Amino acid sequence: MNMDRSTSLLQGINHFVVVMLENRSFDHMLGFLYANRGNKSPLGQPFEGLTGNETNPDGKGGKVKAFQIRSTDPHPYFMPGANPGEGYLNTNSQLFGTTQAPSPIVPAVNQGFVTNFSYTLQWESKEANQVMPGTTPAQIMGMYTPATLPILSTLASGYAVCDHWFASVPTETLPNRAFVAMATSQGFVSDKSNRVFTAPSIYTLLGANSQSWAIYGYDAPPLSRGSIGDISSAPPSHFGQFADFKKAVKQGTLANYVFLEPSWGARGNSQHPNYDVSKGEQFLHDVYYALFGSNLWKQTLLIITYDEHGGCYDHVPPPENAVPPDGSTGELGFDFKRFGVRVPTVLVSPLITAGTVYRAAGPTPFDHTSILATVEKRFGLASLTKRDAAAPDVGGVLTLAQARTDDPLKGVKVPSSGKQPPAPKAPSHLEQKLAESAENLPVSDKPGPGYHHEMPPLRSSADVLKYVRARHRAYDRKLTTKKG
Repeated sequence: MNMDRSTSLLQGINHFVVVMLENRSFDHMLGFLYANRGNKSPLGQPFEGLTGNETNPDGKGGKVKAFQIRSTDPHPYFMPGANPGEGYLNTNSQLFGTTQAPSPIVPAVNQGFVTNFSYTLQWESKEANQVMPGTTPAQIMGMYTPATLPILSTLASGYAVCDHWFASVPTETLPNRAFVAMATSQGFVSDKSNRVFTAPSIYTLLGANSQSWAIYGYDAPPLSRGSIGDISSAPPSHFGQFADFKKAVKQGTLANYVFLEPSWGARGNSQHPNYDVSKGEQFLHDVYYALFGSNLWKQTLLIITYDEHGGCYDHVPPPENAVPPDGSTGELGFDFKRFGVRVPTVLVSPLITAGTVYRAAGPTPFDHTSILATVEKRFGLASLTKRDAAAPDVGGVLTLAQARTDDPLKGVKVPSSGKQPPAPKAPSHLEQKLAESAENLPVSDKPGPGYHHEMPPLRSSADVLKYVRARHRAYDRKLTTKKG
């Protein structure tokens, strides 16, 4: 397709809907997507998938081979049975075999996943309900298949899959989520501390250029509201929950740019290991069918991605040609010149040819800032940082002047995990971050010229939801009163 036509089709997209799930690598979720076709799509396009011969050393002189997760396995939707090692140091260990990245940098070999998971299991096994019975280090080499993940896999094969899409940073959740909002994490590579990112965001950029935006949590106010500084005082109408998203689609009032967050708890649908992956399948099903067949469907590009790999195995070394967004070395000495591990990304639109495998045309691969680059190109916006200025956009995936009317998901059944294993009673790591983001909202417990707020003890998911909802209600009242 020539550039003029690609740009023209992108101009027909008025709604970008981004679903960002949690902590799964590309191989772990989609590596076997086209294995039965010799890793070629129905269009004959090459696909960087698994052969089943990939291995990782077990640290004892042996090797563990990649294997397929079967629906008949014990608790298949809770694999790999525990939360693998996250963060910058663990990612280095998985890629290079040491927590300290080589200097000067050398290509990653991706041979430390089993040994790093073994290390993680040693300390996680001492915490209640953190590790499922029978979990072994070898389980990090377990991979889902189209049979076990029929929703994600069918969307990937029925529309487009990006097999060279990398996390923006080789680390954990919040820095990568900062990149999809601001094209920078302001030098941070960890989730630690009650942090508010203060760089200009895509949301403020859109608003300043007369384009609408919205962020929806699933069953709670969104984490982003309190963690992205320049939108915390935005009107409450920019925020909602999943039911509000569906209502906006149905009423035709959906914003130009929409970001959907999952439910963060151990019983939620974020797909964070070792939570129920089948609930994430249901979430994707529900997002898709909220859009499919609506009056907005032909004008919408749905982007499904994952913030980071979360310690799950992937065989493709991350590229080393990332453009640092801010030009300085950050936390733990990281220079932001390496991308993170490859993550699943699926592009859905009736203007996409089924069976597409979509990669960037040049040497710079897709990462989370490619979402920003695409939105910026569509609406004529300036770049936020050097990173999204260098990022390739995904507009070229739109190749059909006539919108498709078929439904690849028709008749595809959402999988079920069956009986649930015990879950931790304490709030999850990301529920704690959700509570901290609500704590960051500038609303005081007591009236007066000063400020005071103290987060109460939060001992369960229910405690977190109650606290977060109350904080957001109080803040909305403050904003409404101030405006009045």
